[in-house]
Amino acid sequence: MEANVKRDVFKIDKKIFKSRLIVGTGKYKNLIETAKAIKSSGADMVTVAVRRVNISDKKKPLLMDYVNPKKIIYLPNTAGCFNSSDALRTLRLAREIGGWKMVKLEILGDKKTLYPDMIETLKTTKVLVKEGFKVLVYCTDDPLHAKKLEDLGASAIMPLAAPIGSGLGIHNKLNISLIIKQSKVPVIIDAGIGTASDATIAMEMGCDGVLINSAIALAKKPIQMAEAFKYAVIAGRKSFLSGRMKKNNFASASSPEKDLIS
Repeated sequence: MEANVKRDVFKIDKKIFKSRLIVGTGKYKNLIETAKAIKSSGADMVTVAVRRVNISDKKKPLLMDYVNPKKIIYLPNTAGCFNSSDALRTLRLAREIGGWKMVKLEILGDKKTLYPDMIETLKTTKVLVKEGFKVLVYCTDDPLHAKKLEDLGASAIMPLAAPIGSGLGIHNKLNISLIIKQSKVPVIIDAGIGTASDATIAMEMGCDGVLINSAIALAKKPIQMAEAFKYAVIAGRKSFLSGRMKKNNFASASSPEKDLIS
């Protein structure tokens, strides 16, 4: 890269990441498969559902025995929490166990849709920021709520592309685009991505990163799918930085007509 070209950096708060792909640690067949998929993805940060994944009971298999927290950054999350008090308790526990201050906040509104409860989310973000947490927030694709989260001090905005685990891809590109344009903190697509091309589209739109769990873990070949997402994110980012051609309603010859031999 030429010296005068600004280095493309993915930074959350003050931490720089090599990969723009974040992967989850749930839904795999076992911890061995989890570790192999993470390695194949090239991700250097993984989400950990503190309420569901064993990170403290040494009598049972520990995630740390398979995914080294000294090499891969753990992002504790509040998956399964439906109110502020449970979310706060979960993340405070995570800080006590592993000293983690960068966390993912996820407060769900109901068990059927798993959509975020934005009233509880906004309230909890404010508390966590005051307590010194660096909060990545799962939220709706509403630009107004996204702006409020940023104003409260969220370190990253994580709008859903579609319902959690649905694999439907990005359903509201307009709202996601508005959030990207207005945000001064990273925008990371979270939930709803189904396949590698969805991740590429998100990155081509200008998202700073994507978080994937179900689409990798539930694939017929998770380890291979993890690698597909690795390159999909890289391709999408490079495409975004390259600047796509303008769309035309009519055909345009690929070869120039100037100096045409007649």
